[in-house]
Amino acid sequence: MKAGFWTAPEGAAQPINVFAIGEESLNASNGSLAAAGALAKLAELDSAELAKSCPNAIELLSMVAAVIASQKADAPTQLFRLGNLNDLERKLIADVLGEGEVAGVVALPDGSLMQIQESVLAGIWRLRLETGANHEYLEVGAVPEIVKRAAADLTASDFEIGQTPEGAMNVLPVLAELRERALAWRPGIRSQIINFTLLPMSPVDMGFLRETIGNAPIQLVSRGYGTCRVQSTGIRNVWSVQFFNAMDTIILDTLEVGGVPRVALAADEDFEDSAERLQEIIEAYFK
Repeated sequence: MKAGFWTAPEGAAQPINVFAIGEESLNASNGSLAAAGALAKLAELDSAELAKSCPNAIELLSMVAAVIASQKADAPTQLFRLGNLNDLERKLIADVLGEGEVAGVVALPDGSLMQIQESVLAGIWRLRLETGANHEYLEVGAVPEIVKRAAADLTASDFEIGQTPEGAMNVLPVLAELRERALAWRPGIRSQIINFTLLPMSPVDMGFLRETIGNAPIQLVSRGYGTCRVQSTGIRNVWSVQFFNAMDTIILDTLEVGGVPRVALAADEDFEDSAERLQEIIEAYFK
């Protein structure tokens, strides 16, 4: 979390870093939107040859299209493993789905890393678990279940507010409010936002805030209208949500208390649109 601005003694507005923002943190995925390019590749291939060479991939895409048509944002996700696909079929899946707006990583306690990439069809995610043997699967839902599980299992339910260091200004009431909101939040309750861009916080305040709430190994980046970084903190139900302009300068910095922030979620209308688009692709290129 790179938190807001405060009024320096000289009167100048200075940015304050809490969780450092490096260039790599804004690049959870090096991919880009690939729908047009993917469909151009498919158009060059013979549909009969594709059906003959990639039967498992086409069957999988048909099942995904059927599932996402009835998927709801608040419903459990559904998984489709890619283990039975050959290399050509995996490439076909990658070409059809492309790379969408949201990408991220979840670092797991055993040292493995889950890579997450939303497809160009919102609500369809491709995940790769990097272990001794890589595991890949597709997941249909608002957000992959691993994100929710890690946010619940790899965070603390409460935290103590210790003795503030000399020079602290406003961190104590902020932490008290944050703790109260985090403990009270339950699914179904509207998310609550603390906007650090509007709070007068000193570097000492921010340092103490960082030490108190910590962070957890979940990071998502959304590149829809501008760039947004979503990072879990070490406290359950507390997320750092930051928006950046085209120059990667932070323009809105918040802590959000609630479930996975909405900016990283697929909505019901996304499922409807993705189901229609995927069915059109299947009809146009595989039949």
